[in-house]
Amino acid sequence: MKLASILFSFLLLAPQIATAQVATEKTSKGDLKITPVVHGSVMFEFGGKVIVVDPISMGADWSKYPKADWVFITDIHGDHFDPKALDMLKKDSTKFVAPQVVADKLAGAMVMKNGESKEFDGIKVEAIPMYNMKRGPAEGKFFHDKGRGNAYIFNFGNKRVLLAGDTECIPELKAVKNIDIAFLPMNLPYTMPPEEAAACAKEFKPKVLYPYHYGDSNVSVVQGLVGKDIEVRVTPMK
Repeated sequence: MKLASILFSFLLLAPQIATAQVATEKTSKGDLKITPVVHGSVMFEFGGKVIVVDPISMGADWSKYPKADWVFITDIHGDHFDPKALDMLKKDSTKFVAPQVVADKLAGAMVMKNGESKEFDGIKVEAIPMYNMKRGPAEGKFFHDKGRGNAYIFNFGNKRVLLAGDTECIPELKAVKNIDIAFLPMNLPYTMPPEEAAACAKEFKPKVLYPYHYGDSNVSVVQGLVGKDIEVRVTPMK
């Protein structure tokens, strides 16, 4: 899928976003602040570090946020890898982590591959696959190929936080264990509809589910679909 097509679709689906909502979670190593910002962009503050995943400049004024110590990128598409947003967030000591396809275009980025686990400033991060199994721009082609991008699981003390990236309900996602907080994408045609995402969440049972990367999908139905054992937090990030 061409970058211009992705950005055009995002322009249609994601107007300027309202003020971000912040949640604070208690962990075994102190407070974790979670700020869903816009689309697939999420900021974490933990242990004195600022970690941002997939910052994009469209719909977000990053000058209002603290500079990042770490930036994690899931995929090469322009609604996940945005050099303009990276320039707004980075300081001299900022470090970047990304799949190889992004690292090829981002000087100095550390590479993580599907299946790898690494520690960054005392925070264990696991990279798992994200991909399409059936959805794509043409027969036999997929919007996201297996092995190209990363979903990430962050271990903040005793809290495990999953950002699934652009994916359908793939076997690797259904198999994750002990997830406290999950961010799942819910937009067609690129990832999965809310109904599929809800069914996927019921497979691995996070305690908290954030719909993200959801465009104009009706995510208000998700709580009813997952049931009372999973808390759904809908924030205006589209």
